[in-house]
Amino acid sequence: MMTGKINQKYDLNSVTIEIFIEAERQGDYITLPFEVPPHTAALNLRYRYARHSHPETKTRAGLFTGREQINVIDLGIIAPDGSQAGASGSDKTEISISESHATPGYRAMSLTPGTWQILIGAYRVAPQGVQVTYELEFIPKAMRLLKGDLHTHTLASDGVLTLEELGSHALRHDLNFVAVTDHNQMVSKDALPDIAGLTMIPGVEWSHYLGHANFIGVDQPYDGPYFTNNLAEARKIFATARERGALITLNHPFEESCPWAFELDALPFDVLEIWNGPMRESNLRSLALWQGLLAEGKKVPICGGSDYHRDRLFQILGGPTMCVYAQSNAASDILAAVRSGCGFITFSPEGPTLDMRCGDARMGESLTFTGGQVVNLDFGDLHKGDILKLITPDDIVDFFTAPMDGEYRCELPVAAPGFMRVEIWRTFLPGVPPLPALISNPIYFDPAM
Repeated sequence: MMTGKINQKYDLNSVTIEIFIEAERQGDYITLPFEVPPHTAALNLRYRYARHSHPETKTRAGLFTGREQINVIDLGIIAPDGSQAGASGSDKTEISISESHATPGYRAMSLTPGTWQILIGAYRVAPQGVQVTYELEFIPKAMRLLKGDLHTHTLASDGVLTLEELGSHALRHDLNFVAVTDHNQMVSKDALPDIAGLTMIPGVEWSHYLGHANFIGVDQPYDGPYFTNNLAEARKIFATARERGALITLNHPFEESCPWAFELDALPFDVLEIWNGPMRESNLRSLALWQGLLAEGKKVPICGGSDYHRDRLFQILGGPTMCVYAQSNAASDILAAVRSGCGFITFSPEGPTLDMRCGDARMGESLTFTGGQVVNLDFGDLHKGDILKLITPDDIVDFFTAPMDGEYRCELPVAAPGFMRVEIWRTFLPGVPPLPALISNPIYFDPAM
């Protein structure tokens, strides 16, 4: 038995679908296809129909208007792979789905481009049939600056907060994302609380007597127990994590209690954690190590994380803060930005900000050196006395000192192949030497072939 007429009206980022359901379809399930465009960050759906009739009865004294339920239309969503993305009966008339959050009853999931389906449950249909209107809004991905912490601990290892408490604490610190990286304790995405305004990312800190590394973004980056007694066993764990798509960060290489004792190239990693907790000698050594790698021609993205366990003097969640330019607040887009080096580290969520570009290229990207290129820099939240440094393979130049609090925009010429990155150094306490307040990833300039 056929369903009545279907009308579809498309706009740039939305579609309206009208379907007429005959009374004979009562008790049936109907699927209604729609297309999700590429680069969609979120889907919002609302629907409406005449659920009630309002019969009127005149009396001597006035008019009685009744309210009788004549139509009940249930809602569900089916993903392109045929799996159920969610269902809510007739309880909800508006739902949202994105990778980071979803309406209860629906899965937080990536919005794969292609044909999705509305599942229509015609539970009750009036004798005259019913017109149902679906309005779908597709929120496109767009570059935005997000702030977060990639290195935290909970009660599952040696922290003091539950997952829910950690998430609430992150919101209080104005963070947009936080990765949970307990020592040798995995956590699944489904176990993480859904907190509006915050993306919580599963991870684990592989903690070995010869060094620590984070595996971020997958529920189970490796099989079996964490321990290894030789390099071959460690390589197997790292290889499995990489195959499963985990972001691998090599953590605090010069931390006194747990330095990285493997050879730097012994195990595969994506990102080097050069800023762990408050700025100190071990972090400055990591910064120097990274600068040496860059000067050798290696392209190594960096990250920072608080290694948060509990609040202490100079140790806070988001200290330091990893800042990324990501296409959405989805974990996959955040980690893609970290992996590509599209971001910078600052000492706290209230620290200075940076937008650094050469043409359309951002931090972490590579261009061919052509001569005549310039890098555009846009600094925000500078404090009086902040020292801005330009770093290349061969030189470190102090090119500006902030005369007062404010912002600074400038452009600097690209003098030679290699890379350009910037740092901001700040005097945090009187009598204390300046320390880094911001460290950027580079833009790379490859020699012409």
